[in-house]
Amino acid sequence: MTTKRGNGRKIAVVLFNLGGPDGPDAVRPFLFNLFRDKAIIGLPALLRYPIAALIAGTRAKLAKQNYALMGGGSPLLPETEKQARALEADLAARFPDADARCFIAMRYWTPLTDETTKAVKAFAPDEVVLLPLYPQYSSTTTGSSLKAWARAYRKGPGRVSTVCCYPVDEDLVQAHAELIKAAYDKAGRPGPARLLFSAHGLPEKVILAGDPYQSQVEATAAAVAARLGEGWDWRVTYQSRVGPMKWIRPSTEDEIRTASQQGRALVVTPIAFVSEHIETLVELDHEYREVAIKAGCPAYVRVPALGVAPDFVRGLGRAVQAVLEAPDRVVTTCAWRCGGDRTQCPNPRGACA
Repeated sequence: MTTKRGNGRKIAVVLFNLGGPDGPDAVRPFLFNLFRDKAIIGLPALLRYPIAALIAGTRAKLAKQNYALMGGGSPLLPETEKQARALEADLAARFPDADARCFIAMRYWTPLTDETTKAVKAFAPDEVVLLPLYPQYSSTTTGSSLKAWARAYRKGPGRVSTVCCYPVDEDLVQAHAELIKAAYDKAGRPGPARLLFSAHGLPEKVILAGDPYQSQVEATAAAVAARLGEGWDWRVTYQSRVGPMKWIRPSTEDEIRTASQQGRALVVTPIAFVSEHIETLVELDHEYREVAIKAGCPAYVRVPALGVAPDFVRGLGRAVQAVLEAPDRVVTTCAWRCGGDRTQCPNPRGACA
């Protein structure tokens, strides 16, 4: 943790992420926590809780097998801790007279929001900045995390401000572009290639209800493709579909199969995940790679998640600085406007600060 500098102000930056089970015994309760969230299953608690228990029970065995490929548990917390320490170093340079500390609040596994609010209250900050590690806003991720924080941090110390999203932040875009180029070069630049920007999918009804997630994912991909320059054949795709509902398309699996059958090499990059976890290390690295190989893909290149890429960390630092200097309590940090049909956008002005 950063040590306090002089008599400067105390800044608490809360990093939100999904969370993940830290061992086999945590898989089932993690899944229960996930599916009992009203943002995931929009039913009354009387119905939602038994459905969540049923889903957790039926999916636990397969989920344990997948986590076993990663050593038995999710690497998301240690990955997020690295990001927290890197961001603290950035903030120490931006605010040399302040005590700026990063706290982690996971939505569905430890450290859970209630635990983190206690740590932040004990720190007694002058300023609290809520910083989701979801560049693209969705009611199911950022929205759910912010609601949980608001419930738990009632009457907590400090002025609370929020970075709601940063889908086309210049540093985020640059970090993605550099990782894509590096991975493609390392693989020997196999071609002709198709670049897939793969994001976690959502049920179509969530988007139709006004959620801005899909439009923001597409904006991120377009900005990265523009930064890469001409000559890239690219698509936005969506992965991780569960259940019988209609999900947003096209699916990553379908596009992998199509490109492979066309004889194209594949460069697959996680465009909405900033850390390595089950969707990247199992779904992209194992399941979809196997799909590609069976379909005749000549080369399958998986681009790493952002992690602690310097540009990405710098962008997070700028986001914190921007929100601390803005009069609003909710800001975005890029030239972004959700549009009138995105009714679930949390920014009351519909545009960035």
